[in-house]
Amino acid sequence: MKNLNRIGLNIDKSKILADKLNALLANYSIFYQNTRGFQWNIKGDKFFELHLKFEELYNDLQLKIDEVAERILTLGYSPEHAYSSYTKSSKISESKKVSDGLVAVEHILDGFQVILILQREILDIASDADDEGTNALMSDYIQLQEKQVWMYSSFLKK
Repeated sequence: MKNLNRIGLNIDKSKILADKLNALLANYSIFYQNTRGFQWNIKGDKFFELHLKFEELYNDLQLKIDEVAERILTLGYSPEHAYSSYTKSSKISESKKVSDGLVAVEHILDGFQVILILQREILDIASDADDEGTNALMSDYIQLQEKQVWMYSSFLKK
């Protein structure tokens, strides 16, 4: 019992999960800020449509950021919260002054790809740790985001 945390999971495996979830948190945070920037700066004939879609996306990302941070806490660890750490560890790069809607959607699709790959890694680790809570969270995220990728890709006619 000494090697189990308060929710009955192996401490060492939970630490690995918390570290991966912190990596996800960093990527989500940069993705969120990029999406806010796209929503603020969008111009052109698809302004009204994309302005609303980007706001919908960043609101969803904000919720996920909070859920991921809470899951890290549930595992018994601390979520990273410094943007300087996020920019160092995130595979998603900061986007600067993107106002073209098609370029913004390409950036969003690139961000989803990074997030989905990382979430599948977390899913594997969570399964190995018998962590149904993290497993369920990642499964729900993946299902929704794969649909979002299809929709944004359809927007680009890809």
